[in-house]
Amino acid sequence: MTSKTFPLSRRLRRLGAAIALSLPLGALAAADETAPAPSTLPTQELTAGVLYNFLLAEIAGARGQIGLSTQLYLELAQHTHDPRIARRATEIALFSRNLAAASRAAKLWAESDPGSEEARRVLAGVVSSSEGRVEDVQIQLARVLAQSPDALPQNLMGLNRALSRMENKETVRSMVLRLTEPYLDHPEAHFARAQASIVAEDPMSALAAIDTALQLRPDWEPAVIFKAQLMQQAGAERDASALLASQLARHPESNNLRLAHARLLVSLRDFENARAEFNKLLEAAPNDPELLFAVGLLSFQLEDNDNAASLFERALAANHPDPDAIRLHLGQIAERRKDTEGALKWYRAIPEPSRQYGDAQIRIAIALANGGRLAEARAHLQNQPGDAEVKRRYLLAEAQLLRDAGQPQQAFDLLEAALLKAPDDTDLLYESAMLAERLDRVDAMETRLRKLIALEPEHAHAYNALGYSLADRGLRLEEAEQLIARAVELAPQDPFILDSLGWVRFRRGDNSGAIAVLEQAYGLRSDPEIAAHLGEVLWSLNRQADANRVFDEALAAHPDNTVLRDTVQRLRKP
Repeated sequence: MTSKTFPLSRRLRRLGAAIALSLPLGALAAADETAPAPSTLPTQELTAGVLYNFLLAEIAGARGQIGLSTQLYLELAQHTHDPRIARRATEIALFSRNLAAASRAAKLWAESDPGSEEARRVLAGVVSSSEGRVEDVQIQLARVLAQSPDALPQNLMGLNRALSRMENKETVRSMVLRLTEPYLDHPEAHFARAQASIVAEDPMSALAAIDTALQLRPDWEPAVIFKAQLMQQAGAERDASALLASQLARHPESNNLRLAHARLLVSLRDFENARAEFNKLLEAAPNDPELLFAVGLLSFQLEDNDNAASLFERALAANHPDPDAIRLHLGQIAERRKDTEGALKWYRAIPEPSRQYGDAQIRIAIALANGGRLAEARAHLQNQPGDAEVKRRYLLAEAQLLRDAGQPQQAFDLLEAALLKAPDDTDLLYESAMLAERLDRVDAMETRLRKLIALEPEHAHAYNALGYSLADRGLRLEEAEQLIARAVELAPQDPFILDSLGWVRFRRGDNSGAIAVLEQAYGLRSDPEIAAHLGEVLWSLNRQADANRVFDEALAAHPDNTVLRDTVQRLRKP
C-alpha cells in the first residue's frame, strides 16, 4: 500500500538523512538497497494473522497513527524474523522519531539478514543516535569496517558522521582511535582521526593526523583542503593560501582546490586574486548562477561597478536562488553612480516577505537622504510597518541618517527618547554613547559604555570604544590600554580594535609597539583612519617615505576622508 503519510521502504536512506540521524556510515558509501536474496529469507507462512497485522500497520500509517503502525510492525518483525518486515519497522520507527523502537527493529533486521551491509550501517547509526552503550556502538561499527572490505575507505571517511549524534566528543575521538587502529595503512583512517580531533577541539592532533594521511597519499585533495582549513583556523591563513596555491600549480584542473583557494583569499580580503580564481571557475561554467553572484560580489567589493552590475544581472537571468540579494546590490551600485531613481527602482522591487525587505527599506531611506531628501527618508522609516524589533532597527537607521547628515544632536535626542522606554537596550546604549562622544559629552559616553559592559561583559566594541576615546583625548592612558587589551582578547583579528591598541601605545610613547600592531591592522583592512594612524606613527619614527607611501595609497582610495586628509595636511605642512 502506497502511503502519503510516510515513505515506502525504498526511501529509507533519504528519510534517515531528512531527519538528520546521520544513519549511513559514510557520506560516499552507497546504500545497499537490494532486498535479501530469496535463499536467505526465512520460510514465512502468510497466515491470516500476519496478513491482518501487516494491513493494519499500513492503514494506521496512512491515517497518521504512526505510533500504532510502529508498534504493529515491530511486533510483526519479532514474530516473523523476516528482514523485509524488520527493515520496514525500522523505517517507520525512524519516521516517528522513536529511537528506542528503531534500535530494536534495526537489531532484528541485522540479525535476520546478517549479510546486509545496509542493516549494519543503519543499526550503528541508530544505536549512536539513541545514545546506546559505547561498547554496543563500537561493536556495530567494527563489524561494518571488518565485514565490508570493498567499502572500507568510504566507511572510514564516514565514521565521524555516524557518531555525530553522540554528545561527548572526547568519547567519540577515543572510539575513532580504537576503530581505526587496524587500518593505519589507509590514509582515510588518519583523516577520520583528524576529524575527530578537530571536533574534540584538539587542532594540533588533527594537523598531525592529516599530515600522516598526506604522507601515505601525497597530493590527496580532500586532505590538502582539510589541512588548509586547519591552518586557517590556527591563524596561519597566508600559509594555508600558499599550500593551496602550490597544490593548484600541480593540479590546475581541480575545481575543488580552486574553490577552496578562492574562499580563503576572500577571508584574507585579497579580493583581486580571489576574483581571478572565481573567474577561472566561471570560465568552465559560464552560466552558473552561484559563480556569477560570487564574482559579482568580489567586483562589487573592488568597486568595479560596471562588471559587478553585468554579473549580477546575468545571475538574475540564470535564476539565482536569492534574487533579492542581487537586487539589493544592484541598488547600491546605482547609488554609487548617483542614480537615486535607479537605486529606488531596485530596492522597491524587493517584496515584503523577502528576507531582504528590511535592508531594502533602510537602503531606500539612505538613497533618499543622499539625494538631499532627509525629511522624506525619515518619514519613510517612521511609516514602515513591523513589530517592536523591526521598529527598533528602523529607529537606529534613522539615527544614523541624522548623524551622517551632520545632525548628531538630533540623532542623540532620538535615541535618548528611545532609551527612556528601553534603558537596557545594548544597541541603543552603544549608538547613543558614540553620538555622545561625537558631541564631546565624555561623561555621558563613559556612563553608557560602562553600563553596556555590565549588561554584556563580552561586548568587545564597548571596551574598544571607551578605551579609544580616552586614548584619543590623552586621558587615563594606562586604563585606556587595559580596556583595549580586553577588547583584543575578545576579538583578536578585528582590525579596528587592533588600530585602537596601536594608537594607545603611540599615545603612551611606545612607538615600536604601536607600529607592529598598526601594520597588522592595516594589513587586515586598508581603512583610511587606520592609514592615518599608521602614517603618523611612521612619520614620528622619521620614516617619512614609508608614511607618504601609506598616505598616498589611502588618499587615492579615500580622497574625501576627513581624518586622513587632516592628518596628512598637518604632517606635511612646511
